[in-house]
Amino acid sequence: MGLVARNITALLGGAAMTMMIGTHVAGAQQAEQKTETSEPVQGEAAKKGRVTLLQRLVVGAGVDKIAIDTPQAVTVIDQEQIDQDQPQTIGDTLRDVPGVTAIGSDRVFGEAFNIRGIGAAAAADESKIIINVDGTPKFYEQYRMGSFFSDPELYKQVEVLRGPASSTLYGSGALGGVINLTTKDAADFLADGQNNAVRVKSAYDSNGTGLLGSTIYATRINENFEFLGMGNYRQSNDFTDGNGDDISGSEFESWSGLAKGTYRFGDGNEQTIRLSYQRWQGDTDDQEYSQTDSGFGTVDRKVTDQTVVFAYENPASDNPWLDLKFNLSYSDTSNKQSNASGLPGVPSPLFDDSDYAYKTLQARLENTFEYKGDNFENFLTLGTQISHQDREAESIAGLSPGAILFHPEGTETKYGLYAQNEFIWREKLTLIPGIRFDYRETSPADGIRGADDESDDAISPKLAALYKFNDTFSVFGSVAHTERFPTIDELYSTSVPGRTYPGGRIASIDLEKETSNNYEVGFAVSGYDLARAGDTLQLKTTGFYNQLRNLITTNPDNRNRLPVTYYVNINEAKIYGIEVEGSYDAEVFFARAAYSYIKGEDEETGEPLTSIPAQNLALTLGGRVVDYGVEYGWRGRFAASADTGFTGEPTPGYGVHDIFASWKPTDEKYAGFEARFAVENLFDKFYRNNLAGTDAKGRTFKLTLAKQFGW
Repeated sequence: MGLVARNITALLGGAAMTMMIGTHVAGAQQAEQKTETSEPVQGEAAKKGRVTLLQRLVVGAGVDKIAIDTPQAVTVIDQEQIDQDQPQTIGDTLRDVPGVTAIGSDRVFGEAFNIRGIGAAAAADESKIIINVDGTPKFYEQYRMGSFFSDPELYKQVEVLRGPASSTLYGSGALGGVINLTTKDAADFLADGQNNAVRVKSAYDSNGTGLLGSTIYATRINENFEFLGMGNYRQSNDFTDGNGDDISGSEFESWSGLAKGTYRFGDGNEQTIRLSYQRWQGDTDDQEYSQTDSGFGTVDRKVTDQTVVFAYENPASDNPWLDLKFNLSYSDTSNKQSNASGLPGVPSPLFDDSDYAYKTLQARLENTFEYKGDNFENFLTLGTQISHQDREAESIAGLSPGAILFHPEGTETKYGLYAQNEFIWREKLTLIPGIRFDYRETSPADGIRGADDESDDAISPKLAALYKFNDTFSVFGSVAHTERFPTIDELYSTSVPGRTYPGGRIASIDLEKETSNNYEVGFAVSGYDLARAGDTLQLKTTGFYNQLRNLITTNPDNRNRLPVTYYVNINEAKIYGIEVEGSYDAEVFFARAAYSYIKGEDEETGEPLTSIPAQNLALTLGGRVVDYGVEYGWRGRFAASADTGFTGEPTPGYGVHDIFASWKPTDEKYAGFEARFAVENLFDKFYRNNLAGTDAKGRTFKLTLAKQFGW
């Protein structure tokens, strides 16, 4: 890290610590007991009208607050929106989130994510975006495959926290941001006075003749214990693009399930223990070897993702010094592949019967201390996080049985300490300083050329502020620094001598950490009772500038006949842009808009970065027939042409139109019934996202039917 970067980090870290200590002491002088907790008030608009997109509750940014009052760019996708999207993958739920792109391909084994120009499907960028399921870190990296494998039917909420300020709570190196997914609970389906519920659901997708079958059983065994069991089956043939051509290797079938028990006890049953097991398995033959591109041949794959979570929460509403959360989790993502064929210039047995896996054990403990005075509130969160990851890869029956050089095995252990303080003065000024320290140790498997044990530390300070002038206008800003450790892949990948690298490539144990200095500023506007009583209009605009240093890339030096390291620090870059998110909601009409414009430049060469998404706009207009429980609308997604992208070639702009409708009858005799219909890519447009390796789906008719029974 250079002198300027060190000074910025020290200054920012010092400011964060000073503000946390200062507000902690001030709060202690005037502390008041917490009163009995109640449901969070979702802003003035929730009192006057309907809850809009920007009034949804954010639980992953510290103290619970609504999105428009969070001094960070954040979007919450709730259960109703997930159902409306009728998604086949998690990426389908993120299509209308500004600054976020599902990249790679629509194939279930090929989906990865890009946030604000960070994330490239053809490179190991998975560690630059943190993905959590019920607080469990999910990570997978394999050449030209996706990074997340699951089914959207398992989840009731998705939060996207954009920018590296999220590193404080979730781990150093979140250069792009954080995606938090929350699984369904039994309480989501148990109505008052009922102790059992069954929900059955089926869905049809015309493009690929896709089918979904889902069954949920929820039960309240007594006033303390609830249980949810869920099973899903999803399958599809190959998709077709707007020209009617098959998207090769997109055929799949998958099974997923969730078992989740919730036990409540203590005063008012406010203490909670949750134990859950989640499993997703995708199985398909003759898949494209490269799930993010074509032309690499085919392979049979069986991908299994498992997550076990034990969580304990004690909000202790009568004790301002205690709001405890503990999470112990285990994640196992594995890929078994065989029968590779047609790889140009590469003997297929080299990849035959290969196993890959990431296994991660994590423990996380945090407590929030609350202080209240006559005109302020203060919440200090202290936490620690420990994780151990095993990266496994083995060629069982190839030409070189054993270790796979370009996917090296190894272990990683991380220890993290973090503190975040939220000070709210007169319900107008919010200050959020935070700081995190991480220490990391890695060990390579035996026999990796040039490899050795490594250890390093990283710091992630931030300072964010929001000021509300009144109920209709606020401004916010933040500055954050974070550092990303090199991954096991970047540290320990090697290759034998060949035509491209005559001396071969050895482990890259001298890599520097990637760093980010990110600056944000924005404003939010709210309006109530504008066109009619009870309506709400909200708009949030964020501008950001991100300086990236020591970016890691494959070694370009292939002229030397001596061995060279596989990876080097070579690039410096800047990414900047603007995001706009807005929504209007009235009883019979609603509208949403999301816009992002992002630019990125390699400061070494002056060339534009190839990971930058095209300028895009998403619009939704809809209406309701309240007496009949009908909702309908139109959605448009528009992208400008892009000079760079996945292929490095210019990509034309496009506009895609969808229509949708839903019916949730209000008549008691049809209670629990739900029907949804949509046509996506209505005009069968042939197009490709500039960050995708394959063409997009053509016209798709979707139909979902669901029925819930309760007793």
